[in-house]
Amino acid sequence: MLNPLLAERSRPLQILCLGAHSDDVEIGCGGTLLRLLQEYPQTGVTWVVLSAAGARVEEARVSAARFLERSRHREVLIQSFPDGHFPYHGAAVKAYFESLKSLPAPDLIFTHYRHDLHQDHRLVSELTWNTFRNHLILEYEIVKYDGDLGAPNLFVPLSGAVAGNKIEILLSSFATQADKAWFTEDTFSSILRLRGVESNAQEKYAEAFYCRKLVL
Repeated sequence: MLNPLLAERSRPLQILCLGAHSDDVEIGCGGTLLRLLQEYPQTGVTWVVLSAAGARVEEARVSAARFLERSRHREVLIQSFPDGHFPYHGAAVKAYFESLKSLPAPDLIFTHYRHDLHQDHRLVSELTWNTFRNHLILEYEIVKYDGDLGAPNLFVPLSGAVAGNKIEILLSSFATQADKAWFTEDTFSSILRLRGVESNAQEKYAEAFYCRKLVL
């Protein structure tokens, strides 16, 4: 299909966001979503979280609502597949992915990086490509202990305001993660700054993605 981001900006845009856990979409592409919702005011978003339980369910809903405040239409779907065990529940996870075909057809899909070393992330990426075969798919990255950052090939520059807004929503929405050594302002700002350097972003910050197939 044609790259929908080249279309007239008054045309409604439909985005599908896929995250294994309740903060993955926010970390991986939250800034890009904020920018797209500013520039494409007719955008509709389906936001899928595959694993959330207890307090993390409400955190996911609150965070998604804040990121999607400008969306024309939004649907937030939260599932309860067991964290860390997606590959062992592969049939059920795949069946859920098949059910997503009944949702509004997405112009753009955000999902995990194919070579992410977290097993849940990796399965989500594999099933995204298996399920959606005629769509623009961008794979986002998540900083973690495993050290699996690569060399992305698509960059989205962010203004300082958007970068700051992304980080503020993250830090204020996920109280359950506050004790994690990596869940800090400097972690999130450093990867945005690094990708900003690599893309020569005018306002210093950027999010980066892997675009494996693009049809113009």
